[in-house]
This record gives sequence, structure tokens and C-alpha cells, in this order.
Amino acid sequence: MKKLLFLISFVACSPLVFAQNMPPAPTNEDKYYKMVTLPVPEGVLLEVGGMTTLPDGRLALATRRGEVWLVSNAAQQNNTAPYFKKFASGLHEILGLVYKDGSLIMAQRGELTKLTDRDGDGRADRYETIAAWPISSHYHEYSFGPKVAPDGSFFVSGNVAFGEQEWWRGESRVPYRGWVMKIDPTGKIEPWATGMRSPCGLGMVDGDLFYTDNQGDWMGSGGVWHVTKGAFTGHPAGLRWANTLPNSPIKLTTEQLYAAADPRMSKPGGPYIKPENIEKDPGMPFFKLKERFPEIKTPAVWLPHGILGISNAEIIRDETKGAFGPFAGQLFVGDQGQSKIMRVCMEKVKGEFQGAAFDFRGGFQSGVLRMAFGNDGSLFAGETNRGWGSAGTKGEGLERIFWTGKMPFEMKTVKAMPDGFEIEFTMPVARKNAEDLASYSTKSFIYKYHPVYGSPTINSQEVPIKGVRVSEDGLRVRVVLDNLRQYYIHELKLDGIRSQDDPQLGLLHNTAYYTLNNIPDGNALAMSELSTKKTAVAKEKAAAAKPALKPKNTKTAPTFAEVQPLLAKHTCLACHQTNKRQVGPAYAEVAKRKYSNEKIVELIYKPQPQNWPEYATEMAPMPQVPRADALKIAAWINSLVNLSDQGDKQQK
Repeated sequence: MKKLLFLISFVACSPLVFAQNMPPAPTNEDKYYKMVTLPVPEGVLLEVGGMTTLPDGRLALATRRGEVWLVSNAAQQNNTAPYFKKFASGLHEILGLVYKDGSLIMAQRGELTKLTDRDGDGRADRYETIAAWPISSHYHEYSFGPKVAPDGSFFVSGNVAFGEQEWWRGESRVPYRGWVMKIDPTGKIEPWATGMRSPCGLGMVDGDLFYTDNQGDWMGSGGVWHVTKGAFTGHPAGLRWANTLPNSPIKLTTEQLYAAADPRMSKPGGPYIKPENIEKDPGMPFFKLKERFPEIKTPAVWLPHGILGISNAEIIRDETKGAFGPFAGQLFVGDQGQSKIMRVCMEKVKGEFQGAAFDFRGGFQSGVLRMAFGNDGSLFAGETNRGWGSAGTKGEGLERIFWTGKMPFEMKTVKAMPDGFEIEFTMPVARKNAEDLASYSTKSFIYKYHPVYGSPTINSQEVPIKGVRVSEDGLRVRVVLDNLRQYYIHELKLDGIRSQDDPQLGLLHNTAYYTLNNIPDGNALAMSELSTKKTAVAKEKAAAAKPALKPKNTKTAPTFAEVQPLLAKHTCLACHQTNKRQVGPAYAEVAKRKYSNEKIVELIYKPQPQNWPEYATEMAPMPQVPRADALKIAAWINSLVNLSDQGDKQQK
């Protein structure tokens, strides 16, 4: 998984940096979904790689360090601490866990393993290999899963390695890297689909397999893919084995794909040249290849990079029937880099899944890698930031999230319509605001399909709003748009919507990102049915959103306390510390370059990796950071120019 689990030592934070990089204080999310950190036995490093709930209510945890723990009383009933008992040890980098027929089954680096407690003493006494697959010695060859298919088989996914000379390019050195495998109970491996780069998050929904991938080479952004047999989801590395694996369902070859999408393998008399984004190149979206190669699967739901996660992980469906709040049946997706959970609602249109993604809950102490619902309807998050930073600063953790019973004011669902979208809310909206077009703003965009690491957004267009219709009960709004674009991500921002019962209450999360793979058939609403009024609020908002380039008071830089919530919100802390090198340079080192505030803002939007050649992982463009926030961050960075290795007094 990109940005996760590198087999290198994690850079230890000094007490100063640790204090500075703590997650922000609880936001309004905490009113609706409380978070409790579970105490872990002294000396146990609980880097959770797999998690499942047993029929008796105990929580089973597998760690990337090869241990399996059974946790009783994880919900801490009667204010008593949970009890941890070691079930197994000596395994190799477990990154998935399920319970089936009295045994725990997990993916190790190179095999699917079954653990059974035959004598009932609470410890595994039988370790069985169900199936094994090839591995090389490359650190990035993680194996994820399993998930149980309706027929009792198991789905497992394999991470790609990287090249020796082309260290930036994902490659499949051995069979099944970059693939999803289906493994029957006898251990027979069936190649199922390919195109995966870092397929950390698998999920089963009504018998259908889904997975999350992360931004990287050929992957413009993260997303949730529906994985059908024979699908190709984008990364070309696994195509190497399309015609050699027994019973491969993939007919597409590497040569065919590279004829349509230039791999840019350039070696002009020397080392390979790392492909970089060409700004003037308009770029080709992945969906453009679907007509030529019908096996291509674009994401069911894009998760825009840097906005909704940077290292997408576990997919889990809410089957608590309302015990976890108003989102029963929807998906939750963990994110390692941003230490948070997103929410996804999907629908099927013309035979393909599509839907909307929203923020849900942030502030976790480490990267959210695995999740499991408890029998009480609460959600457990298993965490790690091993080998990489995360917005949360702890190296690992186990946290429990539960609904307080207070209804959050949210967009519950977004559904595609022939002429726009229908938005359902958890509470009735104030009609005055909901019928005002100034309460909404919409745009659409997509990503390039190219061998570069990630992609800026391209083809971005504002989407004109023709009108809206509010339902009688105030729980639904039809938003009619002028320019829907198939396969594009449609951003729906509802800044002006307010609650019917509380005119001061806005949406807890006011933005949805809908991936429109197909536009439904049907009749458009007549203009006579729509409200088309629009106040001047929109112009006022636009003016407020464009501050002068220089702060009014240029003599006083923001304090760290003022800037820290912005650094956490925009995931800056996942890669940068104040005075310590992490994934990227320390902010104090950036300050020494003596860029102007305006130049730092420019570099946030359009990074120049050549400025920092000593850092292997280049920064992705961050155009989603509001200019006001970027300027404030830049002013704070420049205030660090005189910060010594020991000093920090000016930040307190």
C-alpha cells in the first residue's frame, strides 16, 4: 500500500515535534460520533493489520508484526478495561483477518493461513497453509485479505513491487502481484482480476467484491472499484501474467495497453528518466480507453486525493440496522495517511456501480487501516503509521467510535437523475435556503491516466445550476444542472443549506463527490417545477474567498496553534514535521529557502520535485487547499527561518 508499512524504521519524533503534531481537538463530529482509545497492555505494539468480530462478541486483532490477539470487553462495559489474550504469534506481516467455521483465516506475505484452537484453551494449536503464492524479496509485496465470497472461497489481493532502476514504477516481479486471486477452500488459486497497484482495502457488499487503491503511477487518485472477474482496473504491472497464469480471464496485453497509453520509458543513453506531469498536456482520462478495451473498470467512486484520503484502506458496510446512526447499508472507508474515515453511498445505474463520497470522522491517533463493527453497533478502528507519517502521530492504536444518538445534519444520500442529482438529508432543510441557488455550487473534474505518480485534476468546469425543487417534507432536494459529464467526478458543495429546526445549523460536512459513470434515463423536470431564485450571497462568498495576496498585518505571522488545524485538515502533517525530516522536508528547511509567501502557495498548488531531489516521493499537487489557508500556512513557514534545531519558543 502506498505510503504505508515500508520496512524501514519510523522516524521518532522529539517531544517538541510530537506535541506540535498532535491531531486537532475534537470538532463538531465528536458531538455525534464519540471516540474512545482502548488501553493496550504494556509492552504490546498493536500495529493492526487485520480485524474481525467473533460470534461471541470478542474482537480478534492481527498485527503486521505477526501476532493475533483476542480482546474481551472491547466495548469497556461497566467501565472495566478490555482483556487481551495472545492467540498466535510467529506469523509474517498479517494484513487481513476473517472468522470462518471456527477458525481465523489471514493473509500473510506469501500465503493464506488458517489458525484453529482445537483444545479450547484460547490459543491456536494448529497452523495450516491453505494456499501459497510467489514472493520476491521486495519490501512492497504486501498481501491483503481475505474476504469470503458467497461460495465460501476467499479473495486475496497482492501489492506490486517497484523497479530497480525505475524505482518509481510499480512492477509485478512474480505472478499474482497486482492481482486479485480467488482461492477455494482446498487451496486452488484462480486469477480473478488485475490492474491493482496497492489494493489494501477489500470489501464484500451483497456478494460483490470491491477494493480501494491509492494514488501512484497510473493512478491519478484513490477510489473504490467494483471487481468483477476479468476486470482491469488501471495499473499495467499485472498484465505481464495475463497470458501465462492458468485460467487467466484477462486477454488485454501490456503491449496493447502501451500502444494506447505511452508508458514513457525513456533511457536516452543513461539512466531511465522519471516521468513527470506535463502541465500543457491536456491528458487522457482512463475512461477514454473503455471503448477499445471493454475489460476496463473505472472506479465506482473516486476518492479525490488530498480531500478524501491519501492512502485508502479498509471497506466496511454498516449492517447495524441503525445502531450506528442514520447511514445503515452504506460503506465506510478508512484512510491511513489522513487518519480518518470516509463515507460512501452507492447505487447501480445501467448495470454499473456509482455513487457519492463524503467526509465522516477524523482525529484518529494513527492511520486507520482496518475496521470492524462490534456486536453493540460501535465501530472499531485498528491503526498503524508504520514506515510513514499520518495526520495522527501515534505509531499504532485501537479506537472505538459510537453514535451518541444525536442526529447529525448531513447529506444522507446523493442519487443521479437524468438532469442532475437528488440529495436526501438526515433532517429537514430550511426551505428559504434550500430554494436559493446561491446555497449551492457545483463543478466537475477528472484525472489523467499516465505513468506519472498521481495526477492534477483536469478538465475542471463549473456546472451551472438551472434550478432546484425541495420536497414537501424538506428531506430531499432535486438539483437540476446544465452540463452533466459521464465518468466525471461532480463536486456538490452546499454551503448555504440550513436546518429547518435551527436556522444557524449548517451541514456537518457540506461537500459530496459523486462519480457519474452513467446518467440515468428518464424525464427531466420542467422549469416550471423549479425554484430559480438566487440571492447576492454567492457574490459575497466569492469575494470573501479571494483574500489579498498579502495578509493585512504582514508583521505578525500566525502562531503554530492557529496553523496546526489547517496542517491537519489538509494532511500536511502526514508528510512534513516542523524541524524533522519525514516523507518531505521539514518546514524549517523550507523556510531556509526564503521563498515568498506567494511562492510557497504556488508550490503547494504546483510542486516542483526538482527542488528537493534528495526526497524519493514527490509531493502531489494540492489545488484543493483554499488560498486563504495556503497563505496562512506559508506565513507561518516563513516565520521559522531562524528556528534552531533546539529552539521552538516562537511557536508556543
